[in-house]
Amino acid sequence: MAHVHTSVNEMSTRYYQNERRYNYTTPKSFLEQISLFKNLLKKKQKEVSQKKEHLVNGIQKLKTTASQVGDLKARLASQEAELQLRNHDAEALITKIGLQTEKVSREKAAADAEERKVTDIQTEVAQKQKECEADLLKAEPALVAATAALNTLNRVNLTELKVFPNPPNAVTNVTAAVMVLLAPRGRVPKDRSWKAAKVFMGKVDDFLQALINYDKEHIPENCLKVVNEQYLKNPEFNPNLIQTKSFAAAGLCAWVINIVKFYEVYCDVEPKRQALAQANLELAAATEKLDGIRKKLEDLDRNLSRLTASFEKAIAKKVQCQEEVNQTNKTIELANRLVKELESEKVRWGQSIKSFEAQEKTLCGDVLLTAAFVSYVGSFTQQYRQELVDCKWVPFLQRKVSIPITEGLDLIAMLTDDATIAAWNNEGLPSDRMSTENAAILTHCARWPLMIDPQQQGIKWIKTKYGTNLKVTHMGQKGFLNVVETALAFGDVILIENVEETINPVLDPLLGRNTIKKGKYIKIGDKECEFNKNFRLILHTKLANPHYKPELQAQTTLLNFSVTEDGLESQLLAEVVSVERPDLEKLKLVLTKHQNDFKIELKYLEDDLLLRLSAAEGSFLDDTKLVERLETTKATAAEIEHKVIEAKENEKKINEARECYRPVAARASLLYFVINDLRKINPIYQFSLKAFNMLFHRAIKQADKVEDMQGRLSILMESITHAIFLYTSQALFEKDKLTFLSQMAFQILLRKKEIDPVELDFLLRFTVEHTYLSPVDFLTTQSWSAIKAVALMDEFRGLDRDVEGSAKQWRKWVESECPEKEKLPQEWKKKNLIQKLILLRAMRPDRVTYALRNFVEEKLGAKYVERTRLDLVKAFEETSPATPVFFILSPGVDALKDLEILGKRLGFTIDSGKFHNVSLGQGQEAVAEMALENASKGGHWVLLQNVHLVAKWLGTLEKLLERFSQGSHRDYRVFMSAETAPTPSEHIIPQGLLENSIKITNEPPTGMLANLHAALYNFDQDTLEVCSKEQEFKSILFALCYFHACVAGRLRFGPQGWSRSYPFSPGDLTICANVLCNYLEANSNVPWEDLRYLFGEIMYGGHITDDWDRKLCRVYLEEFMKPSLIEDELMLAPGFAAPPNLDYSGYHQYIEEMLPPESPALYGLHPNAEIEFLTVTSNTLFRTLLEMQPRNSLVSEELGQSTEDKVKNVLDDILEKLPEEFNMAEIMQKTSNRSPYVLVCFQECERMNILLREIRVSLQQLDLGLKGELMLSPDAEAQQTALSCDAVPDTWGRLAYPSTYGLAQWFNDLLLRCRELDTWTQDLALPAVVWLSGFFNPQSFLTAIMQTMARKNEWPLDKMCLAVDVTKKTKEDYGHPPREGAYLHGLLMEGARWDVQSGTIAEARLKELTSVMPVIFAKAITTDREETKQTYACPVYKTKTRGPNYVWTFRLKSREKTAKWVLAGVALLLEA
Repeated sequence: MAHVHTSVNEMSTRYYQNERRYNYTTPKSFLEQISLFKNLLKKKQKEVSQKKEHLVNGIQKLKTTASQVGDLKARLASQEAELQLRNHDAEALITKIGLQTEKVSREKAAADAEERKVTDIQTEVAQKQKECEADLLKAEPALVAATAALNTLNRVNLTELKVFPNPPNAVTNVTAAVMVLLAPRGRVPKDRSWKAAKVFMGKVDDFLQALINYDKEHIPENCLKVVNEQYLKNPEFNPNLIQTKSFAAAGLCAWVINIVKFYEVYCDVEPKRQALAQANLELAAATEKLDGIRKKLEDLDRNLSRLTASFEKAIAKKVQCQEEVNQTNKTIELANRLVKELESEKVRWGQSIKSFEAQEKTLCGDVLLTAAFVSYVGSFTQQYRQELVDCKWVPFLQRKVSIPITEGLDLIAMLTDDATIAAWNNEGLPSDRMSTENAAILTHCARWPLMIDPQQQGIKWIKTKYGTNLKVTHMGQKGFLNVVETALAFGDVILIENVEETINPVLDPLLGRNTIKKGKYIKIGDKECEFNKNFRLILHTKLANPHYKPELQAQTTLLNFSVTEDGLESQLLAEVVSVERPDLEKLKLVLTKHQNDFKIELKYLEDDLLLRLSAAEGSFLDDTKLVERLETTKATAAEIEHKVIEAKENEKKINEARECYRPVAARASLLYFVINDLRKINPIYQFSLKAFNMLFHRAIKQADKVEDMQGRLSILMESITHAIFLYTSQALFEKDKLTFLSQMAFQILLRKKEIDPVELDFLLRFTVEHTYLSPVDFLTTQSWSAIKAVALMDEFRGLDRDVEGSAKQWRKWVESECPEKEKLPQEWKKKNLIQKLILLRAMRPDRVTYALRNFVEEKLGAKYVERTRLDLVKAFEETSPATPVFFILSPGVDALKDLEILGKRLGFTIDSGKFHNVSLGQGQEAVAEMALENASKGGHWVLLQNVHLVAKWLGTLEKLLERFSQGSHRDYRVFMSAETAPTPSEHIIPQGLLENSIKITNEPPTGMLANLHAALYNFDQDTLEVCSKEQEFKSILFALCYFHACVAGRLRFGPQGWSRSYPFSPGDLTICANVLCNYLEANSNVPWEDLRYLFGEIMYGGHITDDWDRKLCRVYLEEFMKPSLIEDELMLAPGFAAPPNLDYSGYHQYIEEMLPPESPALYGLHPNAEIEFLTVTSNTLFRTLLEMQPRNSLVSEELGQSTEDKVKNVLDDILEKLPEEFNMAEIMQKTSNRSPYVLVCFQECERMNILLREIRVSLQQLDLGLKGELMLSPDAEAQQTALSCDAVPDTWGRLAYPSTYGLAQWFNDLLLRCRELDTWTQDLALPAVVWLSGFFNPQSFLTAIMQTMARKNEWPLDKMCLAVDVTKKTKEDYGHPPREGAYLHGLLMEGARWDVQSGTIAEARLKELTSVMPVIFAKAITTDREETKQTYACPVYKTKTRGPNYVWTFRLKSREKTAKWVLAGVALLLEA
C-alpha cells in the first residue's frame, strides 16, 4: 500500500510535467485506501464463498438426481398396482349404479303420469269452484239486504208491533209470511191470524234470535211455495208501503223478500257445489297416491346419490393414482433430461469451483490491487493508469512482496460484471475502456466522486442512470443548501453540477463525511442535518483541467471523464455510419442493445438457476415446478447463447462494413484533439465537443456524393478537415493560424506514417549545444553551429563537410530570395519535405514560415493556405439563441461596425429598438441583464462589449445566457466582445461562454498597402473639404495617414520596430485630423512645431512609455511634417513621394499605383529587419508547436528516450561541468585595493555564486525527485519541463542576466562568464580587453570607468559622460589595458554595421542581422567636451528584446543623418 502511494506521487509528478494536470495524494487518501481494501475484501470473500457454495450445492443436487431415479421406478410399480385395484372397484360400482338408475327411472315415469292426472283434477276443481263462487256472489246482495232488514228490528219496535190490537192486512200478511217460513220442519200453520202471530212472536228476543239463525239454505219447498203464491205476489207486500204502517213490519217484510230471493239463487248453485265437493274428494285421493309415489322416489334417489358419491370417490382415487403414476413417469423423465442437459453445466461449474478456490488464494492480492486502483487512478488518463497497474504495482506484488495475484487480472471484472457494464452502455455510457473504468470506480469509491467532465459525457450517463431519483443542483443556486439537506435526510442521490476549483467551505463536513451523534447527523453551517446511510453525493465540473487543492482531493475521488481519442473515434464512427449507412448503424445499435440485454438476462438466468438448485431441500425432483423452471432457464440460456453467437456473426459483418468508415472517424477525432490543444497557445481558444459534432455532421452532409467507396471516404475526410479548418481559423489570430495549420498537417501525416517522428522532434526542438565559427562567409556562426548539430543525425551525415566543400552551390541556394522553392544542391535534393525544413531552419530560419505554408499546401491542398476574409453573414447563419458570437478583439479594430451593417440589412438597429448595445463596465451589469431578458422575449440582438471588464459577473452571465436561450424568441441573438488576457494566468472568461460561442477574431490589417488604405477609410471626401486651407490640410492629412500606417506596421518587426508594444488605434488618427483642421483654421501659417508636438507627444505619444520609442516617434514626425511636404516633393519612403492635391478616391488610386512593394524600407528599416522578424516568428512558432505535441512517454520512448531520461542526462551533464563557487574570502584577501573595478569584480563574483548555488541545489533536488526520494515542488516541476524543452528554468533566469539563448547555449555562455571572472580574480587587475557582455550588470562597469576618472581628476560624477572610440582592432591585438578607461569587446550592432575602414556606421549587409563590433575604447570625459556633431546616439541593450534591457548610450560616428539610424532601429547589443 505504501508503494502504491509513493508510486502515485511519482506518476503525479510526471502527469503534471507531461499533461500539466494536478493530482495529489494525502495521508487521508492512504487511510481511505486501507478502509476500502478491508471493506472490499470482506465483500469479495463473502461473494466468492457464496458463489462457490451455490455451485457446490448445484453439483451436489445433480449427483443426487441420478441416484434417485431407481427409487422413483420402484415407487412407480406400486403406484401402478394400486391404480389397477382402483379401476376394478370403480367398474363394480358402475354396474350397481346402472341397475339403480333404471329402477329410479321407472318409478319416476309412474310418478310423472300420476302427477299429470292430479294436475288435470286440480284444473277441473278450480273451474267448478270458480263458477260456484261467481253464482254465490249473485245471492250475496239479497242476504246482505235481509241482514240489513233484521238489523232494523229490535226488541222495542217488535214489542211495539206486538201490541198492535188490530193491524192492517199488509202487516198481518207480513207476520203470516214470517210464520210460514219459520214453520218447524216445513209444516205450514193453518192459523196465520194476527192472534196466532202474536203468540208465534211470543218472546220478542227468542223471535229475533230465530230470525237471525234462520237456516236460509234449506227453506222447505211447501213453505216457499205458500210465501211465493200468497204473499210475495201481493203488491202491498212492499217494505216501503208497510213502513208507513209499522217500522218493524217493514223490516220483516224486507227480510222475507230477500231471504226468498237468496234461497232461489242458492238453489241454482247447489248442484254445482256438490259436483265441486265430489271433485275435491277425487283430488285428495289422487294427491295421496302421488305423495306415496314421491316418497318412494326420494328413497330411490337417496340410494342412487349414495352410490354415485362412492363412484366419484373411487374415480378420484383412480385419477389420483393415475396422476401419481404420470408424475413419477414425468419426474423420471425430467431427472433423466436434467442430468443429461446440465451435464455441460456440471463440468463448467466444476471448473468455476476450481477457479473460485484459486481466487480465494489470490483474493487478497487482487483486492489490494483493486482498492489501489479505485483509490488512486481516477484522475489519470488511460495510458498512466495502465502504466501504474502493469509497470508499477503488478511487478511490485509479484517480485518484491510475493503476494499472489490472478494472472492477467482484469480489475473491472473485480468490481463489476458484463451485465452491469452492458446496462451502463444502454444508459449512454461510452463503451471505451476508460469510461467503463470510471463508472466502476464511481460506483465503488468510498470518497464522493468528483467528475472532470468537460465534454459532458459522464453527466449524461449519470442523469440517465439515476433518472428521476437524481436530485440535480449547482453551487449558488437559490435554495442550494435546502436541496442538500433534504437529500441528506431522505437518502437521495444528489448531483452538484459545474463545480469550480474551490467549493463552498460550508460543505466541508459533508465532503469529509464528518458525522456527529454516532453517525446520525452531519453539520452543515450551524444546522445539524440528519444523515441517511443511503445518501450519495456526486460532484461534477465542466473545467477541462481544474487544479483542486490537496485537501479537496483527499475528500473526493477525482474521475477523469475527459473524452479520449479512441473513445471519441468510436463515437464519431457511429455518427458517420449513422449518416452514411443509417441501416447499418440502426442494426448495430439494435444488436448492441440486444447483446447487452442478453448478457444481463444470461447473468440473471444463471444466478436464478443456481439459487433455485441451492435453495431446493431434500429430493427436489418431487418439486416438478422447480425442475421445470430449471429446465426453462437452461433452455432460455441455450437459446440466448445461440442468439449471442448469431448476433456476434452479424456484428462481425456489420463491423467489417463499419470499419470502412474508421479512417474518417479517426481523422475527425485527431482534429478534435488538435483544436482542443489550441488552448495551450491562448486560453481563449476553447471549442466544445457539441459544436464539433454539429460541424462534423454538417461537413458529412455537405460532402459531394460519389458511388466509389474509396472516393467517398477521401471526400468525407477532406470535407471534415476543411470544415474544421475554416471554423477554427475564424477564431484564431493571424499569428496562430500557421501554428494550427502546421500542427494539423504534422498530426495527420504522423498518423499516416508519412513523416518520421524523430525528424519532426528534431525540427521542433532544434537543440544547438555548441557554438562554432563559420568557415564560409555566407553562413553566420549561428547557422554553422546549427549545421554541425544537424550533421549529427544519420540522415545528414557529412552535411558540414559538403557545405564547406561545395560552398559555391550552397551559397547560391542560401542567398536565393526564396530558397524554400529552390532545389537543394547535389544529392540533398532527394531529401523529403521535413528534412528540407530542417536544413532551412538551420541556414535560412527567416524563410521557414513560407516553407511551412508550402509544406501545408503540398500535403493538404492550396485552399488551406489561401487568405480567407471573414464572412460575418455566413458566421451569423450558424448562430442560434443558444449559440452566441464571441468577438476576440485586437487593438485598433471595431467589431461593432460590421455588426451594425449586418443588423441594418436584417432590420436590427438601435433606432428600431431591436439592437441593444451595452458597453460593460462598473454598474452596467444590471443594464445588460435587462437587455438580455427583453431581447430573449422580443427576439432582439444584444451586443455586450468588453465582457473582460466585468470578471466577477461572468459566471452570472454564463447562467443568464443558458436560462434565456431556453424557450426564447427564435430571432434572439447575443454577441459579445472581449480582449485576450496578456498571460494565461490572467485569463478570466469562463470555459462555458467560450465553448458555446462561435468565436471570431478581428485584427487590424497587415502590410503598408492595407494599413494605408485602412487609415484613409477613416475619412471621406467631406473630410477632405472641411478645412478652408484645403491643400495644406490634404497634404498633412495624407502624411498623417502614412505616419499612422508606419507606427502601426512597425509593431510586427518586434523590438527593432518598437522596444515595447503599443495599442495605436484609428481613434488616434481621427483625433489628430480634427486637431489639424482646428490648428490650420486658427493660424495663418502651418504651425509645424505645434502639430509635431501634439501628434508625437500627446496623441500618439500618450501611448509611448519608452524614451527611445518616443524619440523614434518624434523623428518620424520631423521627417514627414515639414514645409517641404507642401512646398516641394517630399519622399515619404524610398520610391514613394507625397501625393499631389487629389480627391478622396484619387488618393486610394495613387496608393495602389505608386506605393512600392511591401518591404521594411517603407518604414525606414533595413531589409534585414524582416529577416530578424521572420526568424523570431519561426522560432516562436516551433516553440509553440513543441509545447503542443502530445507529451506522452510512449512517443518519447519511440524517439529513443523518455522525458525523464532526457532530463536526467541534461541534469548530469550540467552538474558535471558546473564550476565551483568563487571563494570570496580568498579573493578579497588578494588585494587591499578597493577600486571601482575591483568592487565590480567582487559584485559579479557574488552574483555568480548565488546563481551557481541555485543551479546546483535545484538540480540536486530535481535529481532526488526523479529518483522518487523527494516530493517535487512546483518549481522543480517547472524546472524539469524547462530542461526537457532546452529552456532556461525561471528560477535560474530570475537570478541570472537577461538572455534569449536556449539552455545549451546559455550554459556554455555561463561557463565562459565563469572563466572570464576566474581569469580576472587571479590578480584582480583589469583585463586588457573587458568582455562587457559577460557582466550581470554592465552599467556598473561603465560607471566604474567614470568613477575611476572622477577620483583621479576630482571631477564631479554628474558632470561626466562616456566617450567611445571604435578601434580597428580585435581583442587579440591588445595585451594590456589602457592607462585611462577600458577596452570593451563582445558588442554587436543590429540594424546597421560598423565600417572599420571609414570608422562610421554604414548600411548593414543583406542577411547579416548583426555585425560584430571591433574593440571599443571607452573613457570618461566631462560633458562639455562630448562630441555630438556627426554622431548617432546609439542605445546599448543587453539582448535583442531591448526595452527594459537598456544599458547605456554610445555616441558613434556617422556620416548619415541621425534620423536614418533612428528609423532603422540601430542599436548595440551585448547578446545576439
